[in-house]
Amino acid sequence: MVFSSALCIFSLLALVQAQSESQQPKIQLRLAGDKVKHYEGRLEVFYNNEWGTICDDDFSIEAAHVACRELGFLGAVAWSPSAKFGQGEGRIWLDNVHCTGGEKSLAECPSNGFGVSDCRHSEDVGVVCNQKRIPGHRFTNTMNNNVETIEERVEEIRIRPISSHLKRLPISEGFVEIKERGKWRQICDEHWTPLNSRVVCGMYGFPGEKKYSNKVFKSLSMRKNKNYWGFSVNCTGNEAHMSSCRLGKALVSKRNGTCGRGLPVVVSCVPGRAFAPSSSTGFRKQPLVRLRGGANIGEGRVEVLKNGVWGTVCDDNWNLRAATVVCRELGFGSAKEALTGAKLGQGMGPVHMNEVDCSGFEKSLTDCYFNNDALGCSHEEDAAVRCNIPAMGFQKRIRLSGGRNPYEGRVEVLTEKNGSLVWGTVCSENWGMMEAMVVCRQLGLGFASNAFQVNLPTQVLSNLFWVQSFQKFTRKGPLSVETWYWAGDASADNVVMSGVRCSGTEMSLPHCLHHGKHISCPRGGGRFAAGVSCSDMAPDLVLNAQLVEQTTYLEDRPMYALQCALEENCLSSTAKKNDHSTYRRLLRFSSQIHNVGQSDFRPKLGHHAWTWHECHRHYHSIEVFTHYDLLSLNGTKVAEGHKASFCLEDTQCDEGIQKRYVCANFGEQGITVGCWDTYRHDIDCQWIDITDVKPGDYILQVVINPNYDVAESDYTNNFMKCKCRYDGYRIWTYQCLTGDSDMDEYPGMSNQLHFR
Repeated sequence: MVFSSALCIFSLLALVQAQSESQQPKIQLRLAGDKVKHYEGRLEVFYNNEWGTICDDDFSIEAAHVACRELGFLGAVAWSPSAKFGQGEGRIWLDNVHCTGGEKSLAECPSNGFGVSDCRHSEDVGVVCNQKRIPGHRFTNTMNNNVETIEERVEEIRIRPISSHLKRLPISEGFVEIKERGKWRQICDEHWTPLNSRVVCGMYGFPGEKKYSNKVFKSLSMRKNKNYWGFSVNCTGNEAHMSSCRLGKALVSKRNGTCGRGLPVVVSCVPGRAFAPSSSTGFRKQPLVRLRGGANIGEGRVEVLKNGVWGTVCDDNWNLRAATVVCRELGFGSAKEALTGAKLGQGMGPVHMNEVDCSGFEKSLTDCYFNNDALGCSHEEDAAVRCNIPAMGFQKRIRLSGGRNPYEGRVEVLTEKNGSLVWGTVCSENWGMMEAMVVCRQLGLGFASNAFQVNLPTQVLSNLFWVQSFQKFTRKGPLSVETWYWAGDASADNVVMSGVRCSGTEMSLPHCLHHGKHISCPRGGGRFAAGVSCSDMAPDLVLNAQLVEQTTYLEDRPMYALQCALEENCLSSTAKKNDHSTYRRLLRFSSQIHNVGQSDFRPKLGHHAWTWHECHRHYHSIEVFTHYDLLSLNGTKVAEGHKASFCLEDTQCDEGIQKRYVCANFGEQGITVGCWDTYRHDIDCQWIDITDVKPGDYILQVVINPNYDVAESDYTNNFMKCKCRYDGYRIWTYQCLTGDSDMDEYPGMSNQLHFR
């Protein structure tokens, strides 16, 4: 009797559950908006024959898990509020969604009800799903008649090279295969087009495709057991990923596992210049477009050269088609992201292009339609891109060890030794910020924030693992330490790379100059290993060239008024300390240094390590902050000056930004993002001593952060140069340019900042 009652209750519960499920609204989800990755985007719902969005109020990672699983992914990685993937249109179907994470559909989660919302589209929610799909998941489009895309059926896509090409990097040629229901399948080349190949090459970081030798692949395909996918592919050529292409015709030959008269699809891609420097790619040798401010190769703020001056692009109407044109022009693949709102830093100078409209097939961004009038566009609207780049395997050959988090540690590289691969350290002799930048880029960890040289007694290392920079006084005297860490690791004593010298632009540490197999580390390894810390964001200093040009003048100043400046080495070597009867001729000007990066510019050392200068009654936080040089037309230095960072502060800021650094009363020093520090022409050392310079034509050069003491996202814009004419009495300064705007105008200057 008890068993019979339990059975009745169970049946009743099953009936109630079935009725509940049948009463749930029928919905369908999709990812939309400003996206290129098929696993992320604005979350949209199809309900009552209409697509709409979801408000971010009360949304959670649990709700994102439910949505991503409903879309066929394993789960969610993150979710984004405030219309990160762009604002949707139409109805806002769901608001105040509360999920536990175990629901099979968002329709099961409690909410205000469909169509009940007090939100705007500026609150549209987005999700980032796990890239891996649920094995065997089949997406069925039952809600509308939209054309099905490949991503609704395919889990992964790859280029599989032939066995003899497995060790070649990058992999640019091979069979195109898709993963469906956990199995890899070939694609029949029936109905395959060059536009399809273009998309596949683009998603793997290649700017174009080419014909391939069919004999080798035909021979291999004849020997292999074929397992064809049952559909053709229909791409327009503008898709950033093949998963966004439309699903083509169902192939009749699928029934017997053959491809009719065809063969498996093969693509052969053309690597860009940076990845195949010895090959002729057919792309412009000197493009009119460049990327600046990005942490990794293939990303950055878009800048265009016009009339010898580099300028930016306004983000009005900026989209993936235009971004892809930029990426392919520069030798990369299709664009992963079209970034707006100066997300990779603000540029300086003019805004050259606005409202760019590209078809996606132009050879250069300058071939697209655009508006020359950028009135109303500020550098807060600078456009940027992130491009697909080939997988080179660089990240697998380097690692950070012993740090407190994945962004810092001792640098270890994988090298071949006695026929086997071993991990070892890098000698820290001459290790600096440029080398650290390359390491962080190779690891995909952003910008370098510090370059460490380990230097401590062995007995100290045996006890402690990590201490930050400090200066400690012991009975034996001062002990200066940059950093010390990482004891007890056998690989720390195995130095496998030494003599590393980087320009800062290399893609991996082995691309830098180094000793090769001959290891020379004078002080040994282990305790003197190189280390780094990396950061997602970095400052970027740029000098206002126009202000220098407007404020340049000469002053004859008596020596008795220059004693403090003499003590701080701000005069030429011919100046004598006790000679009060003479004067010095000073080339004076104002400098205005802007921080247009993504984080505040701070001195490398803390308060405890600053140097007090009694004469001027101030601290020096950086030994040399700027170099002021007068050069001959062939680049030879004829006079110099330098400016110590005695008062690094926010003089002024853009509207809406608060000053954070004021050095009065021994305050904190730095430059906030969106602010600038102005050194007026009447401040000590704000000059070049040209007393001994003969009349003639010269180049005035100003270099900020010349020793790379502080990490920045871009060092190429740290110098400014002007043409000067000095007649012995007056000086004319003209054509002042920031960075490498027009290197041809200034002979002998092209490599001055890139190599130490």
